[in-house]
Amino acid sequence: MSTLLVSHIHTLATMDAFRREIHDGAIFVRDNVIEQVGTTADLPSTADEVLDLQGRHVVIPGLVNTHHHLYQSLTRVIRPAQDVELFDWLVTLYPIWANLTAEAMQVSTQLGLAELIMSGCTTASDHHYIFPNDCTLDDQIEAAQAIGMRFHASRGSMSVGESKGGLPPDRVVEDEAFILKDSQRLIETYHDNSRYSMMRITLAPCSPFSVSVDLMRESAALARSYAGVRLHTHLAETEGDVAYSLEQFGLAPGDYAEDVGWVGEDVWHAHCVCLSDDAVHKFGRTGTGVAHCPSSNLRLGSGIARVRFMREQGVPVGLGVDGSASNDSGHLLAEARIALLAARAGRDPAGMTAREALEIGTLGGARVLGRDDIGSIEVGKAADFVAYRMDTLAMAGAWHDPVVALVFCTPPNVEYSVINGRMVVREGQLATVDLMPLIERHNRLSLALVND
Repeated sequence: MSTLLVSHIHTLATMDAFRREIHDGAIFVRDNVIEQVGTTADLPSTADEVLDLQGRHVVIPGLVNTHHHLYQSLTRVIRPAQDVELFDWLVTLYPIWANLTAEAMQVSTQLGLAELIMSGCTTASDHHYIFPNDCTLDDQIEAAQAIGMRFHASRGSMSVGESKGGLPPDRVVEDEAFILKDSQRLIETYHDNSRYSMMRITLAPCSPFSVSVDLMRESAALARSYAGVRLHTHLAETEGDVAYSLEQFGLAPGDYAEDVGWVGEDVWHAHCVCLSDDAVHKFGRTGTGVAHCPSSNLRLGSGIARVRFMREQGVPVGLGVDGSASNDSGHLLAEARIALLAARAGRDPAGMTAREALEIGTLGGARVLGRDDIGSIEVGKAADFVAYRMDTLAMAGAWHDPVVALVFCTPPNVEYSVINGRMVVREGQLATVDLMPLIERHNRLSLALVND
């Protein structure tokens, strides 16, 4: 048994049921669980490790990333894909991604997770759907375990190539029987549905335009035969996505999702920019979640999801940075800022508040991933929280409301990050991986992949 006391927190934003913001706050952790929360004066003064923040930090629950493609950090800012819409962007990049190797998958996973951790993320879900050259999801899982991130690994898939009317080239699709067999293997090998679990498996056929109706239905049946295995895919990302759904299935995306059994509290969809009113109501009634990825949607010119309307209808909404080839960044706190600004772009300065953006990025993400053990700083929750310095250039003049400053001002990196009771970032330095060699190795692999 070990204990950790974090004390003299200038402002502690708990995100608990009362949304308390405690001045001179403190957190007492035993092993990996929060045991006490309050003021410094109210909590014990000793522990195995004491971190005195000296009134210079704002602390929030660890952010939760609900949608990513970590391997895409290898293909940022590819010139032919800089100024095109989703389908053209995919067609440009698929041939490059077809050269992905197991080593590149491991290195890009660690680099992408390091970027997320430094931004304040403590739980991440990744949607990996392309497995050329003997790549497996095991490669990614091993890399995530080494860096110390709470991780939801999604066994994505593509099975309908160009010859069958799909978008991806035939050489990057897989046999559906193999996909299902491998999905079962991964669940039985890695999935941990216990409280405070650090590793869970999700089944995630890539999109309606890259897999069959049968695979969607069979994946849902397989996932639901195990406890806590969730379902994830892309849906209604663009108008072209909607047109494809209507042409191929005779159904709008929301109706297609219902037809294949992909609505319910164990399902979340990425983007949903072009989701109809009827579909939003359906998602609200059924508890079907949405991963909101504003930077990627804006970068590709796809539009923006109607997050305020979704939340008003009871739809669970979390934040996602999406792939680093359509966002080109993995800073989740910055994503909260973009979400706020995008919600106000329709000439509504109250379209989203800073505290709402942080709530979507913490509690919202936890709900989308089906977790009640993360997302807030309160007794009985996992010890996942992050501290940002306030005595910086970007935060100057904002000490009177540092919680809002995290979203309104230049998004900072964390000074400290605690994940499952373990200090993964200390004094602004990642403790689990040596970053400079990782970056150098990543750049070599990226150049080889792009220039192949």
